[in-house]
Amino acid sequence: MMQEQLNAVVLPNENGFFGAHGGKIDHPGLAVAMAEIEAGFRSIIGDADFIAEMKRLQQTYVGRPSPLYHAKTLSQRGAQIYLKREDLNHTGAHKINHCIGEALLAKKLGKKKVIAETGAGQHGVALATAAALVGLECEIHMGVVDMAKEHPNVARMKILGAKLVPVSAGAGTLKEAVDSAFGAYLQDLQHSMFAIGSVVGPAPYPELVAYFQSIVGHEARAQFQSQYGGLPDEVVACVGGGSNALGLFNAFIDDSAVALVGVEPAGEGLDTQRHAATLTLGKPGVIQGFHCYYLQDENGNPAAVHSIASGLDYPGVGPQHCHLKDIGRARYETATDAETLAAFLTLSREEGIIPALESAHAIAYALRRAAQLDGSQRLLVNLSGRGDKDIDFAIEQLKL
Repeated sequence: MMQEQLNAVVLPNENGFFGAHGGKIDHPGLAVAMAEIEAGFRSIIGDADFIAEMKRLQQTYVGRPSPLYHAKTLSQRGAQIYLKREDLNHTGAHKINHCIGEALLAKKLGKKKVIAETGAGQHGVALATAAALVGLECEIHMGVVDMAKEHPNVARMKILGAKLVPVSAGAGTLKEAVDSAFGAYLQDLQHSMFAIGSVVGPAPYPELVAYFQSIVGHEARAQFQSQYGGLPDEVVACVGGGSNALGLFNAFIDDSAVALVGVEPAGEGLDTQRHAATLTLGKPGVIQGFHCYYLQDENGNPAAVHSIASGLDYPGVGPQHCHLKDIGRARYETATDAETLAAFLTLSREEGIIPALESAHAIAYALRRAAQLDGSQRLLVNLSGRGDKDIDFAIEQLKL
């Protein structure tokens, strides 16, 4: 793989593209707002005082570095399985990594409010937390289906002071929440900032979110070398929009011997319409202001999608992942709802760690893959979130 191809994964070109994917929005009002956010982002990442404040909050507020854990019981299946414990971050997932950055950026730009979508509620909770920390109003748009599934996170957002907007249009899930949040943002571009929850959307969001999530991979790479010697054979993460996966992948992109594996939701099966396997079965096109692979209906519109994990229930995917797929640097596997529930229970009962259903997709693949390899092979999995939010729903599904 040529070096310029690798650089294109990490940084977009001047038009916001990673290879053939990404791009800037052509909506007049939003284009101006995106340019303001991009200029602010470029400014803060070169500001020593901002970097120092981020590092302080990462250590004293988020609880970084998150530990690397050798799951020895799971590893009895074959390959050794290691977990990057993002579930131990404050708010319980990787989302806090970019939410603090977005909140500080909004404050720097003189905004009064942050507006965002959320699926499983982890981004909503993290953004509400960050907004409370820096003194901003927070408005979260969430599909009614996801609100019913993720009641604990709904309660957390309310306690943290966020205004929660239920979205009942369409399927009432993540895509509709994004549409609704962008609509609200358009009504108040001067005083608010859209704080997107993944590496999706028009430029500069894919680069911005990837920048703040990159700490996951840089920590994990250094920890693995220090604690276990060398590098893992595969790094694994679930993929919906793709922020936790890209956060882990980024530090290993130049390590050609390390396989990058994203795990998408196969839902009720790839031979059904009840899945969200975007990179596996999607087609290229433009969705919500950026170019990517997305699941389409017969008319080329975003298809209805499904995943047992609300945070993966999205028909598109981040442009960096699309580019990684195109150049063959990453491969994308799938896990069904049934496999995910089984992995959720296995990790809980064999290691005493209850994962988010999103993260359980990556665990499902790791268990399957470990059995195909011997004990000398090493799999590093991003445990992107904890399962507190999913407990009631999982108990119902598992009939416990």
